[in-house]
Amino acid sequence: MSPVPALRHASLGAFLALLFCSPVRADLDIGALSAFSSDSPDSPIPKGLVLGGAVIGGQARYQHQDDTLMPIPGALYFGDNLMYLGDRARYYLSRDGNLSTYAFGRMRFGNLDPDDDPFLHGMEKRKGQFEAGVGADLITPYALWSVRATTDVTGTSDGQELMLWANFPIIRGPLLLMPGAGVMLRSHNLANYYFGGVSQDEARADRPAWNTGTTLSPMVSLIGSYRFSANWIGGFGINYERYDNDIADSPIVQHQGELYAGFGVGYIW
Repeated sequence: MSPVPALRHASLGAFLALLFCSPVRADLDIGALSAFSSDSPDSPIPKGLVLGGAVIGGQARYQHQDDTLMPIPGALYFGDNLMYLGDRARYYLSRDGNLSTYAFGRMRFGNLDPDDDPFLHGMEKRKGQFEAGVGADLITPYALWSVRATTDVTGTSDGQELMLWANFPIIRGPLLLMPGAGVMLRSHNLANYYFGGVSQDEARADRPAWNTGTTLSPMVSLIGSYRFSANWIGGFGINYERYDNDIADSPIVQHQGELYAGFGVGYIW
């Protein structure tokens, strides 16, 4: 089987799951499949605008925070070189055969408010930041390999992140199941700010100071979708990150990892 036809059909499944890239913590790297968008009325990834909605549920990161379950709207745009996915966008710099490179921008939303619970009083509010970087995708006969590096450009955390990822599509007619796996390397600045760091100024008797250092977390995902018609698609996405031990052992982190799942539908305009 040639690599491009296989991933053209795989992009159908990824398409709706992109609705899950709203301001939630899960991070499914499936944007690379937009490279196969087409103006054809039966293309699994069309050019132009798609509107839809999803229901997302997931585990809270910090102690005394409630798990998340919420409906969200979604808007996607696929152009010749520009792709917009709600909280992130990419612009392709080059496409040479099975290798492509792109510029990347993303809004990472804040995830800790000391007013949410007395246990968090005295913590610094974790605000949102804008991140920019570059990435590359490589299509092979059985997988789509991705690498992406980003850095905070707003001076919020002054941190960086490096992702290595692979998706493995399985297609049966209009049905797609696509497992994926990868690792996320986070600098100590980013990990401390968004993933469990406690500064000396934030420490107290039941919340000792904690430095996560640089962290490396494995992640897995499963994407599924079904094309109902030329205009309607439906799908689901599940993502699990197993925290680096220096995140999981933080006095303010609830779990050993983080699970998010969602289901949605979208209409192609």
